[in-house]
Amino acid sequence: MNNAEPIQFSNSSRLVDLALHGCETARSAAKAVAGGVSSASVALSEEVRRHEEELDTLDRQINEEVTAAITGVSEREARELLACLKFIIELERIGDLLLNVANRLETVSSRLELQDGNDLSRMAVLVAEMLGGVSEAFASRDVRRAIEVLKTDAELDRLRNLLFIRHIENPDNQPRQESFHLVFIAQALERAGDHAKNLAEEICHLVSGRSVRHVLREYERPVEQVYFERMRKARS
Repeated sequence: MNNAEPIQFSNSSRLVDLALHGCETARSAAKAVAGGVSSASVALSEEVRRHEEELDTLDRQINEEVTAAITGVSEREARELLACLKFIIELERIGDLLLNVANRLETVSSRLELQDGNDLSRMAVLVAEMLGGVSEAFASRDVRRAIEVLKTDAELDRLRNLLFIRHIENPDNQPRQESFHLVFIAQALERAGDHAKNLAEEICHLVSGRSVRHVLREYERPVEQVYFERMRKARS
């Protein structure tokens, strides 16, 4: 199934660039967290804070520019401007969550068990990968790439659940350290993934004009079925 051609509007191109820059900023914050799980320090918190502050600045810029640009534009262009606004709202929330994660890691990272550290690092890597996929999908209006982001969210949920089982249910009755902080960190990373998932859903809606449920149904059908349906439509 071919993707729709990218929508190009002179009035919104700067806002799209700002939204894409926001994706890369949030991605950099997630990558910093992923690399600093086992050795977090004040430096990690400061780095993630810089990214979070940049997202705050982008939030203000996009809000102001959307307000100024949205009057007098076509319906299609208005949808793209609103998509940029939705993007920065989600990205700013991701920045807040990652900063909270970095601050807590500064306190507990030296006492993390190996499995916990590995799972949290993997979760942060997945968040970074999802944001990278969102950036690519938005830049090229690639619905298939956005769907890949949606599917990645399941692995984030799985890792969070494993950590919850170890620290809340603790079926093996093993001594656990810093369970309160670790549960909070895992939940924050999972929520960051949810916001990235929201962005992927927004791309699906922007490109197709349909809900993500309908888009998934279309893209998950066998190629042969799609082909024969198109042939029938062409003959009718």
